[in-house]
Amino acid sequence: MSLLTDRLAPRIVEEDGAFRTRMLGIAAGMNDVIALGRGDPDFHTPAHIVEAAKAALDANHHHYTGPTGIPQLREAIAEDLTHRYGLDYAADEVVVTAGAQEAMMLTMLGMCAPGDDVLITSPRFTSYDTAVRLCGGNPIPVPTFEHDDFALDVAEIEKRITPRTRMFVLVSPNNPTGAVTPPEKIRAIAEMAIRHDLIVLSDEIYAQMIYAPNEHLSIATLPGMRERTITLNGFSKTYSMTGWRVGYLAAPADLVHMLTEPRHTLSINACTISQHAALAALTGPQEPIEAMISEYAERRAWLMPALDDAGFTYGHPGGAFYIYTNVSSSGLPSPDFCLRLLEETGVMLFPGTMFGDETTDYIRISYLQPLPLIQEAMERIASFTAHARSEA
Repeated sequence: MSLLTDRLAPRIVEEDGAFRTRMLGIAAGMNDVIALGRGDPDFHTPAHIVEAAKAALDANHHHYTGPTGIPQLREAIAEDLTHRYGLDYAADEVVVTAGAQEAMMLTMLGMCAPGDDVLITSPRFTSYDTAVRLCGGNPIPVPTFEHDDFALDVAEIEKRITPRTRMFVLVSPNNPTGAVTPPEKIRAIAEMAIRHDLIVLSDEIYAQMIYAPNEHLSIATLPGMRERTITLNGFSKTYSMTGWRVGYLAAPADLVHMLTEPRHTLSINACTISQHAALAALTGPQEPIEAMISEYAERRAWLMPALDDAGFTYGHPGGAFYIYTNVSSSGLPSPDFCLRLLEETGVMLFPGTMFGDETTDYIRISYLQPLPLIQEAMERIASFTAHARSEA
């Protein structure tokens, strides 16, 4: 152990990223890999967004902005939230961040005190766990189940509430399950939050990717919830802008005021050029985005019956671009399934254990490749699985 690691602050603990690193290392040394693991859209950022970034550079718009973002973008975000989801936020109630992940960290810095319990929809994006722990809190998973299509159940939330519980993290649509918690359950969660005086962080990064007949309901639109909810969203997924790093949170103005200086301390401001690109994303033509979502829907529609034919089960994926698939019928635990599948067929998937799943039954399939590649991947998966079952 080096001198520096010996003197690490207690908040920094080693987290196991060995399996992901191993998978990526194997894939890097292979040809003809079909990657269905990462949550990074395969589409190019729409051209009008890229052109707006170029114009910003030419116009000398590449200096610092205010820590909460350029006024035009904050105004456009507030208008978009009203138009799409019925949310009532003003421009001064929006904080533009370097990706939704920074919005998540900023929220935890502001709202999570040492010793607080934070309930989190699970399986989950485990960066939430890290953020909570960095703030001295305790991440408490709230399990969801395949038989419920991985939708949240209020009873599962309530049984984990203690006097230390500070916040509930609602993620719908969810990563990694693609689950959309239906409006009637969102209403029940709102009533529960008021009854137990909980803060709600509503992560709606996938809210524009909803497949009929599923419906998205933003919890901050419900009576008594605006004052206790922080709504998180961003541009990475919907607009295929993962590397541009623009996200945001929306919350009552007095909280935004208190979070402004911590936000400044994190990274001063979201990339100025990317902010101008994000403004073009909201105010420019939406047809490219509609085309991308339509393509995701086509891939999803093909993939579900293909998984059925392969003998797998899954929770109904009402949104996002993931199918959380039960591979226990293969006879292999999910980490072994993913590792062998990559080594033997060149298809890269991630096991549910990377998303806080305490079982070894599930994998996450990201349908973020053109349909012909997805079809080829499923042929390889089906052949591999048949062989694994014959070995069992």
